[in-house]
Amino acid sequence: MNMPYSPDGASVYPAGGLAPSASLGGLDLQGVIRAIRRRLNLMAGVFLCVFALATLFTLTLQPRYTATSSVIVNTQSSQVIDIGAVMQGLAPNSAVIDTEAEILKSRSLLSKVVKRLDLVENPEFNPARVPPSGLDQFKSGLKSFIKSALPGGAADDASTKSLSEEEILKAEQAELDGVIASVQGAITINRLGPTYIIEINATSSTPDMAALLANTVADVYLDNQLEMKFDATRRAKSWLDDRVAALRDEVREAESKVEAHRARTGLLSAEGSTLTEQAIRDLNAQLTVQQADLAEKRARLQNVQNQLAAGGGVDTISEALASGNISALRVQQAEILRRKADLRARYLDGHPDVIRVLSEERDVERQISAELQRIVSALEQDVLVSRERVNALQARLNSQKGELAVNNRASVVLNELQRDADASRALYEEFLNRFKETSELDGITEADALINAYAATPTGPSFPNTTLNLALGFILGAALAGLAGLIVELMDSFFSSPEDVEHYTGAPYLVSVPLLAPSGTFAKARIKPADYLLEKPHSGFAEAFRNLRASILFSDVDRPAKTVAIVSSLPDEGKTSMTFCLGRMAAMSGTKTIVIDGDIRRRQLTEVSGVPAEAGLLEYLFGESRLSDVIVTDETTGLHILPLAERKHTPRDVFGSRAFDALMTMLKQTYDLIIIDTGPVLLMAETRVVTRKVDQVVVAARWRKTNRATLRETLKILREFKANVAGVALTFVDLRRRGQYAYTAADYKSYRKYYTDD
Repeated sequence: MNMPYSPDGASVYPAGGLAPSASLGGLDLQGVIRAIRRRLNLMAGVFLCVFALATLFTLTLQPRYTATSSVIVNTQSSQVIDIGAVMQGLAPNSAVIDTEAEILKSRSLLSKVVKRLDLVENPEFNPARVPPSGLDQFKSGLKSFIKSALPGGAADDASTKSLSEEEILKAEQAELDGVIASVQGAITINRLGPTYIIEINATSSTPDMAALLANTVADVYLDNQLEMKFDATRRAKSWLDDRVAALRDEVREAESKVEAHRARTGLLSAEGSTLTEQAIRDLNAQLTVQQADLAEKRARLQNVQNQLAAGGGVDTISEALASGNISALRVQQAEILRRKADLRARYLDGHPDVIRVLSEERDVERQISAELQRIVSALEQDVLVSRERVNALQARLNSQKGELAVNNRASVVLNELQRDADASRALYEEFLNRFKETSELDGITEADALINAYAATPTGPSFPNTTLNLALGFILGAALAGLAGLIVELMDSFFSSPEDVEHYTGAPYLVSVPLLAPSGTFAKARIKPADYLLEKPHSGFAEAFRNLRASILFSDVDRPAKTVAIVSSLPDEGKTSMTFCLGRMAAMSGTKTIVIDGDIRRRQLTEVSGVPAEAGLLEYLFGESRLSDVIVTDETTGLHILPLAERKHTPRDVFGSRAFDALMTMLKQTYDLIIIDTGPVLLMAETRVVTRKVDQVVVAARWRKTNRATLRETLKILREFKANVAGVALTFVDLRRRGQYAYTAADYKSYRKYYTDD
């Protein structure tokens, strides 16, 4: 069969011992990939556990259903009549909408929802209404039985059941508060962006209750707005009614004071002015008329007197011309003058007819003069009467003016009283109008919001979100898996690759010895490395020891190493198998080789080689046997073995003795390569002595088992003892897993065909 392996040796790695790696910005991508590969089982386990828990948790959650209703905050109120409302509509700004959203989830509004739906009796929102389970009933019965069995237990139960009315009310209120808190937790209010739409999300264990709860919150919100407006209107009407009645009494009292003051001061008025003012106005009008009449009559009298004084005739006096008597006398005078002219034409002046005519003429002239005097007297009398009338009117006017001055002084108080009365009346009329308007608002009041959409019964649960939970479980599992892998990787203190050996110890890396797996699927027999080396001489396992032999023999061409000590830090790190296999490989390669079992406590090399050991190294050093008697030959390879016989531990310093030094000198003369299997450096002091006396020391470190600090301590001790450390060899390397740790294993397929296990 073919075994997985890798060719190891100095030729595989560049100078410095570090393998190249693909990196990006300082990140070793291949190192990350290898870390993931080597921690894949752990990470997969963590991931599967977390994902399984998330899945189990999701499947065990009780489904919850969410229904959504929405309301529109109406900022445009309808104006049926031009009357200002007691409560105005909402202002169109963001703060008001946010305030309405807070009102929707307030305790006062949700308490009305609880009462309307009687949620106190609903077990979903009131755990106290959840029917007790069989276990709870059993516990309650057991508790009651124990209490009744105890002395005074029944009396205690009776005393605890008798609660006062106040305590009952407190318990009911506490229960109601708990239900309201549960409803608050089930209600979510969201405003849709910058719009006036507010969503009401209600969550319940049943879809019907979710829809009913969302719709009821919306209805109660609108009813609450109307109720607030109705309450405000009723309060305003009640206050306005009281205020109107008070103002009515104030107006009545103020107007009574005005009229009483008018009556007391005589400031009676008609048609907007007082009687005195009206009288003065009438007297002024009459006086003006009479004064004009007096002036006219004076002018007529003066004209007549001037005409008479100037000797003017009747024809020049208009009043005479207007007189009927004078006109008749003038007609008579004209007739007499005609007759006079006719008689004088016929008679002399002494004729009786002429004398009679002259007498009639004089009589007519006398009558005319008398009539003129009568007209003048009449005019004088008219002037006198008019003057008296004017004087009387003036006296009355002066009297009224004096009375008006008194009234004006009294009007100052009257005006003040009148202003108070007018103000009270104006205020009364304003409140009366507002009262009537408010009374009309009862029938046209509307809410400041409206239902945008009622919630439909949800068809599927909103919680748990199985897809989201599984996605979160996947993400959390991946994160925790990565974290676990990172923590384990950071805490990893074992050697995994040649790079680790050279980086953490500073010692050269020699070889990696593969881990041998049983052949066949059902093979249980443990493979012996030394036998496998013989059975598979062309395997990678055999090639590892060829490389190790070459590294030892040709590390220094001028001074080839003849004595080599194989050491380890602690037991079970593969140094004994390495010693025996290296000896066999050297012997098969034609090098005369002897291996010495230097582990005087465990004799592992002797046991691995299977040679009989009646006497061995200690017997020779103690002079009890000859060297030829204690050296055993491996018949298969011709390898010489110096075993250890089974005997009690000796306290003597074996390796520091002259006998051991003499033995090594003698063996160098006979053998080309002397290999000593020693005990662990950290446990056995004699091993440290041996390392000073050999040409080279090979340190065996078990792959993924040897601690870095342990190996560093071993190398420190070897340097303190001036040992020539050839390097470190990794043992038990699992080549199938090594690709997860070392860069070179990634090229395993490219060189696998050069080595076979056949």
